[in-house]
Amino acid sequence: MTHPLPAESEVRALRGHQFPGGEYTIEHWENFLLTECTGAELMPDGLVHPVALFHIPILGSRTSIAEMFALGQAESDLSILIESYDWELLVPLRENHCYRVSGAITEAQRLENDEGKPYDRIQFEFELHEQSVLTARVTVIWHYTRNTL
Repeated sequence: MTHPLPAESEVRALRGHQFPGGEYTIEHWENFLLTECTGAELMPDGLVHPVALFHIPILGSRTSIAEMFALGQAESDLSILIESYDWELLVPLRENHCYRVSGAITEAQRLENDEGKPYDRIQFEFELHEQSVLTARVTVIWHYTRNTL
């Protein structure tokens, strides 16, 4: 099934989109479950396993995977290809610490793959701060594939 190709200007206009932002506190139970999912042992002194960076930035900035799909006009759940997830952990995350989270779309462009088919490359950037200290930065780049003829 083909879908109408979003206008390239609509894609470019996503650059600079800000998510509402908010605060997020990682509870012990959440850290325990996330750590257990990785097969690792819980770290000492309330340190949070880095795998939490998959979802905390998204939830903390008050967005969702569904909204991120919708912003790029994803054709389906299967139309997203992951280029990269880059985690910069500048200060260890800790349980029961409140982090201020912000997020934005920092790049959005139309490109073509090796077969000449268009796709949209969208980069999301999230930052976690504890008080005024930048604690972590997460950069997510997705390709929104387009099923056009």
